[in-house]
Amino acid sequence: MVDISLERLNDLKNKFKDRKIAVVGDMMLDCYFWGDVKRISPEAPVPIVEVGNEFYRFGGAANVALNILKLGGIPYPVGVIGYDNYGTIFTSLVNESKIPDDGIIVDEERPTTAKTRVIADNQHVVRIDKESKEYLNGKSQAKIFDYIEKNIKNFDGIILQDYNKGVLTPALIETVIRLANQNKILITVDPKFNNFFNYKNVTVFKPNRKEAEDVLGMKIRTDEDVSAAGKKILEKLNAENVLLTLGEDGIAVFEKGKDLKKMPTKARKVADVSGAGDTVISTLTMALAAGADILEASYLANYAGGIVCEEVGIVPIEIDRLFSTIIEEL
Repeated sequence: MVDISLERLNDLKNKFKDRKIAVVGDMMLDCYFWGDVKRISPEAPVPIVEVGNEFYRFGGAANVALNILKLGGIPYPVGVIGYDNYGTIFTSLVNESKIPDDGIIVDEERPTTAKTRVIADNQHVVRIDKESKEYLNGKSQAKIFDYIEKNIKNFDGIILQDYNKGVLTPALIETVIRLANQNKILITVDPKFNNFFNYKNVTVFKPNRKEAEDVLGMKIRTDEDVSAAGKKILEKLNAENVLLTLGEDGIAVFEKGKDLKKMPTKARKVADVSGAGDTVISTLTMALAAGADILEASYLANYAGGIVCEEVGIVPIEIDRLFSTIIEEL
């Protein structure tokens, strides 16, 4: 268990303010259509959804940027949208949130990644995905790297948020990590299956249990499995730290040259795990940027993930709620 005082918590909370975090990765738009079903289509045996409400939310790496904002930081989203209607909606959400948008590249060769959910009578009817999983072309990669290189000294941290939608190419991953290390900027990673072992020499690498199982080709069930998996990832990637999230079993923290530390989950009632990974990486990075050590940062991130799992839907963590919840349980 991490021993953290009220004084230390208040100090970290104050230092969260205005931390500048670049979020590099797959920007997405989550679209929701809510309505009722009153009849079946005469054209095919499918329900007709009469839409009564529609709304749009940040998804993917954009949701991580929103979490940074709600935690008191200043996010700098860096990624790609298309020259299309979804791109226009995405840009309007960025502007409404007063998030800097100069790291968002418009690529006319790609669609804006959009996940459209149709919900009727509280039932999820269908999800429609519009996306490209092809790697970015050289021109867009160069624009992203140029933006990061130009602004690197302004950042307190960088998050590489990978959903395997093509923004984080092996070449871009390598050059951004090298640039961060040269400038002594902390860099954290939320990976997916592709590119998993390209993220070498980062500050923190944060896979979940399934991602680690898929890549390592093993089941992670016992404490021995957890220890073996974490040590293997730590060694293979030469990471400073690995944070392995284990769902209802909490998190495991691996540091170079130190013993494994496990923390139980803080979710009291799990309603929806959607977006929990985004919240964990956001809180972890903000805490490290505020001067927390890896165990303090993991402690805060574990609490944040537990809180959002108690909410239905993808809900960003608010800084006041995070710290007041922790303080109440001291």
